[in-house]
Amino acid sequence: MRYVRFARDGSEPQLGVLVGTDAVLPVSELDASLPASDLLALIDELGRRDDAPQLPADAAARALALASVRLLAPIERPRHDILCLGVNYADHLEETKRSVIGGDGFSEPAKAVYFAKRAVRVLGPGEAIEGCFDVDPCLDYEVELAVILGRGGRNISVEDAESHIFGYSVFNDVSSRGLQKSHQQWFLGKSVDTYTAMGPAVVTADELPMPLKLGVRSFVNGEARQSSNTANLIHGVAQVIAEMSSVMTLDAGDIIATGTPSGVGMGFNPSRWLVPGDVVRCEIDGVGVLENLVA
Repeated sequence: MRYVRFARDGSEPQLGVLVGTDAVLPVSELDASLPASDLLALIDELGRRDDAPQLPADAAARALALASVRLLAPIERPRHDILCLGVNYADHLEETKRSVIGGDGFSEPAKAVYFAKRAVRVLGPGEAIEGCFDVDPCLDYEVELAVILGRGGRNISVEDAESHIFGYSVFNDVSSRGLQKSHQQWFLGKSVDTYTAMGPAVVTADELPMPLKLGVRSFVNGEARQSSNTANLIHGVAQVIAEMSSVMTLDAGDIIATGTPSGVGMGFNPSRWLVPGDVVRCEIDGVGVLENLVA
C-alpha cells in the first residue's frame, strides 16, 4: 500500500492510497472506520488491528485522477524531532572529511552518528525550500531513505525490528553547512524552517521487505549529483532501530532519516551550494520521486 496525503479543489487535506500510477483512492473509500486525514492517527489505528486494509476490487473505478489533486507531505507535523543518521555511507564519510565541515576537527566515528532534526512543518512535493541566505549562504541537499515506525518500543531486537516499521518515504535533509561548521554540531544547521522535505508517499513495509536494496539518487536542475544504494548503508535499518531503542523509547510514527551518500554540494571543490531557482529532485527506487524548488 502507498499512502499519500492530498488536497483537492480547496478542500481540507485527506489521506489516500495510490491506485496504479495515476489515481488515488481516499482512505474514507478504502475503510470508513479509518482516520481520513492524519497519517499519524492512521498509523496508531492500524497498530491496534490484526489485519491491514486491502484495496477493493473496484478501486480504480472509485479513485480520483492523480492529476486532479495536489500531493502534500504525508506527515506534515512529526510527533517528535526526526531521528537522523550522519555519515552512514562510506563515500559520504570520506567527502565529509574533506569538506567545509570536516578538516582536522573531524575524525572517523567508531559507531553510528545520531542527531536530531527539528521540523515544525515538513515540505511536500513541489513546495519551496525557503533559503535562509541572509544567515548562511551554504545551502545543501541530501537524499535519504526515511523509515516511519508503525510500532514503538524499547529494547527492540534486530530480528524484530522489521515488524516495527510502518513504511518508507523519500527524504531531503536540507542542510545549512555554515551553521553546522560554526556551531560545532548539526542540530541548528539541520533545523532551519522549510529545510525538511518528504514524500510523495509512504510505501508500507510489506512492499519492500528486508534486506533493502534500493537505488538512491539526487539531481540538481537535471544534473546527477548523488547515486548509491541502501545496501551500502554502514549501519542498516534494523541495526539502527535496535541500537536506538536500547537507550530510548521509540514511538509509532517516529521518522528515522538513514543518511545520505556522496555527491552533496559541500563535497565538490569548490562547493556547489543551492541558489534560488534551483530544483532538487530526490529519487529512491520503489519509493518515489520528490522535487522541490529553492526560493
